[in-house]
Amino acid sequence: MKLFSKRWVAGLALAIGAGSLWVWAQERPVFRVKVDMVVLSFTVTNSKGNYINGLKHTDFRILEDGIVQKINTFAEGSRPALQVLEDGSTRPIVAGAGSEAPGKPGPDTRADAFVGTNVFVLFDTSNFMYRGFVYAEDAIADFVRGLDKADSVAVYTFSRNLSRAASLTKDRGDAIMGLRKSVAGDDTALYNGLLLTLRDAAKVPGRKVVIVFSNGPDNASMVAPDDVRAVAEDEGIPIYVISTNEVNKDPISSGVFRRITQRTGGKAYWAKTWQKQVEAFESIREDLGNSYTITYYPQPNPNEGFRKITVEIPSDVARKYRVRSRPGYRPRGTF
Repeated sequence: MKLFSKRWVAGLALAIGAGSLWVWAQERPVFRVKVDMVVLSFTVTNSKGNYINGLKHTDFRILEDGIVQKINTFAEGSRPALQVLEDGSTRPIVAGAGSEAPGKPGPDTRADAFVGTNVFVLFDTSNFMYRGFVYAEDAIADFVRGLDKADSVAVYTFSRNLSRAASLTKDRGDAIMGLRKSVAGDDTALYNGLLLTLRDAAKVPGRKVVIVFSNGPDNASMVAPDDVRAVAEDEGIPIYVISTNEVNKDPISSGVFRRITQRTGGKAYWAKTWQKQVEAFESIREDLGNSYTITYYPQPNPNEGFRKITVEIPSDVARKYRVRSRPGYRPRGTF
C-alpha cells in the first residue's frame, strides 16, 4: 500500500473516463511506501551466462543490511511456491493453511497467487512509435502466446494517457484482442504510464513484472523517472524495457532505462528491428522461466532509510555464480 504526501495529493489530479486515465502534476511527487512481506525475484547464472536451475531454498541466504532473514516462501520459475516451515522443511501452499503469524500465509491466502507470474505489458502507442506500430503489436502478441500457462498477462497502452487494453487474465486471446484494439496516440508520457501500471501491479498478490515496449523519448510526463523507479524497487517489481531506438541515438533515455532496469532486477534491450524485438521478448520469457522468487518478513531493523538486500549462495561451487536482483528497498515512512 502506498501512502502519498500532501504535496502529492495537492499536485496530482486523476480523472477517469472511457478506459483512460489522465494525469496532471504541479509539483514533483514525494512517495511513501508501506512494506510488509518482501517479494524478491532474482536469477542465478554461471560465468558463461547460463542459468543455474534446481537450487533449493536451503542453498540461499538472504540478508537485509547484513541481518539474516527467514525465508517464508520459495519458488523456481513458474512452479508452485513452497511454504518454508519453522524446521526448514517445505510444503505446498494451500488456501486456508497456516496462520497470520509472520512466516506463514494467513487464512485468506489464495494458493493460486503464488503460481506463475503476473506480467504487465506497457505498450508505447505515441507518435514516436507510429512507423513500427504493426510490427510492434506482432512481437508483443507472439510474446503473450508463448508465456507459461501458469502466467497471467495484462496489456496497457499509453501515449499522453494510459489505457488498460486488457485486464490481468490467463486468456491469451483476450489479451491479444485488447492489444489489437490499440490506436496510435500523440505525445509520450512514459513515466506517468509506468507509475500507474506499477500501482495496479502492486495490488496483485504474488510475483509480478512490468515490461515496457517503447521508442524511448518522454515529452509529456510530470513525474520523475527515478521516483517511479523507487516505487518499483520498493514494491519488488522488476522492470524490463525493450526500446526500439538505437542505444546511442538517445543517450538520456538509454541511461534512464539502464538505471531503472538494473535497480529493479530487470533488463534493458535495444531492438530496432522486428527480429531483434522478438529476440528480446524471448530473452525476457526465458528470464522469467529461470528466476527464483523468495518472500520473507523483515527482521527487526532500526534503519529507516534504504535497506540493502544481499542474496548469498554459501557453497564453494557457487563462488563463480552471479545473482541478479534488486539491491534493496525503503521501508514505510521514508522518502
